[in-house]
Amino acid sequence: MSDEGSGLRRKKTEAAQDDSMANLFVRPGVWIDRSELRFSFSRSGGPGGQNVNKLNTKVTLRFNVADSASLTESQRKRILLRLNTRINDEGVLQIMSSENRSQSANRRAAIDRLCDMLATALAPVRRRVKTKVPQRSKKRRMAEKDRRGQTKSLRKRPGHDE
Repeated sequence: MSDEGSGLRRKKTEAAQDDSMANLFVRPGVWIDRSELRFSFSRSGGPGGQNVNKLNTKVTLRFNVADSASLTESQRKRILLRLNTRINDEGVLQIMSSENRSQSANRRAAIDRLCDMLATALAPVRRRVKTKVPQRSKKRRMAEKDRRGQTKSLRKRPGHDE
């Protein structure tokens, strides 16, 4: 191998380390410290040939919501409430990614999915604005009821009163 190839590999590694030190942006006012994320790697199934059989490309990301220092108490409660089916008894949110052939791409996909899930869980609930039923709709409904009543009354036997 030439020196250029190893230099390029070193630059990629340094960039990955710099990227791993940055905080994750979830939504305005919410940042997650990357040191709170735990990754584990395993072999994934699916297409990929020898790559799948030899390398640990499947990524499992674990984020401890219950003990996170990056979240306020109200944010923590909202996430635990809205993502309760995805969080285990210890308060850990677990996300798996194995759709890509490389470990780094799966790692990025898992981080993106985590940010999307947290942003959705932390989004404020939009309250429904009640609207009044229009007068024309009420009249149309009453007219239709009258028409149905007339149709049913015509089905009775003539001269048969109740």
